[in-house]
Amino acid sequence: MTTVNASPREVFPVHYKTVRVKEQDVFYREAGSQSAPVLLLLHGFPTSSNMFRNLIPRLAPSFRVIAPDYPGFGMSSMPDHKSFAYTFENLTNIVEGFVTALGLSKYSLYVMDYGAPIGYRLALRQPDRVQALVVQNGNAYDEGLLKFWEPIKAYWASPTQANREALYFLVEQKATQWQYENGVADKTLLDPTTWIVDQVGLDRAGNRDIQMDLFLSYGSNVPLYPDFQAFFRKYQPPTLIVWGKNDFIFPPEGAAPYSRDLKSVETHLLDTGHFALETHGEEIGSRIEGFLTKQKF
Repeated sequence: MTTVNASPREVFPVHYKTVRVKEQDVFYREAGSQSAPVLLLLHGFPTSSNMFRNLIPRLAPSFRVIAPDYPGFGMSSMPDHKSFAYTFENLTNIVEGFVTALGLSKYSLYVMDYGAPIGYRLALRQPDRVQALVVQNGNAYDEGLLKFWEPIKAYWASPTQANREALYFLVEQKATQWQYENGVADKTLLDPTTWIVDQVGLDRAGNRDIQMDLFLSYGSNVPLYPDFQAFFRKYQPPTLIVWGKNDFIFPPEGAAPYSRDLKSVETHLLDTGHFALETHGEEIGSRIEGFLTKQKF
């Protein structure tokens, strides 16, 4: 009897780098072959590229995986909010400059939370570069902004100091931990260092004002939803949706409408919360690999 051994998957180390973009240091994680299809990972609030720490090595044998930190997050620069505009338009300027600095002519986008409006704004600017989308609790439809958003919508409607201060609780440790735990049945699957690391970033002097500016700026994304949807209809990027269905922040009502505008869309609602990678990382990684490999970029 002969034994046939399966070929081992090639292992790619994760590199931790910084590139200068528009006078800011942009920290990023990268792994995979330089010749492989590019997957650009765009993180959400209140985290950083750290949310992709397990996904990057999982996908590196198949893709060139790149995950930047936005200014004010993770290990990137954190200029004072009085000297740097913390708006989604400006964060997109940074990500666009980052893409240019790395010479990325084609890429797929993994968008989550804040990463969705940043990624979709980028797609409006560079539509021919976007090969596919992976959407994980990232909104582009009015149906997805439900109860969680009520105090934030009040701030959009009336950006007073009182309404700003009413959102301070969202950058406190209790709220950060809640984002990871809410909607998760087995909390022993969660690594508590995730919210500890995020909270260290939020607790830096001046960061609360940065986050409040971004809460206000998030309102500027909503009028762009029709433009995002028009991009979907015109360019029809193949789209994989892997969505934590128990998410209170971006509930599954925001996942369903994508199928109105996209012809090639595959949707998986996962029994977990906002940070679906923490509990369903292997499933998400496997689905991404299978879905994007089928596209034959």
